[in-house]
Amino acid sequence: MEEKTCATCGRRIEWRKKWARDWENVRYCSDACRRHKPDDTDRSLETTIVELLDQRAAGKTICPSEAAKQVGGDGWRDLMEPARRAARRLVDAGTIEITQQGHVVDPSTAKGPIRLRKV
Repeated sequence: MEEKTCATCGRRIEWRKKWARDWENVRYCSDACRRHKPDDTDRSLETTIVELLDQRAAGKTICPSEAAKQVGGDGWRDLMEPARRAARRLVDAGTIEITQQGHVVDPSTAKGPIRLRKV
């Protein structure tokens, strides 16, 4: 069975028996993700993450909050989870890596503070 990643949150989709006949069309891990498809803010966060990393030296990292602050201004805290989702989608695209304490981690299971760096 091929591994899939949710188009909204960027987490790994766990195969479920009820999807057996329609597995090739499954794009979202939950109804909540199906309702909240990536919008302009999500795309802006992805672009900002890549731009911020392009400005850093090779191997240097950023915190997702840096992108949230740049996109959201004073309301940046509300964009923290969307910034983490954007980072997971970029990991799936092969653009960046998510690290914790300098080690690459699985974006589907990472909890706590994370850092982002270009691949």
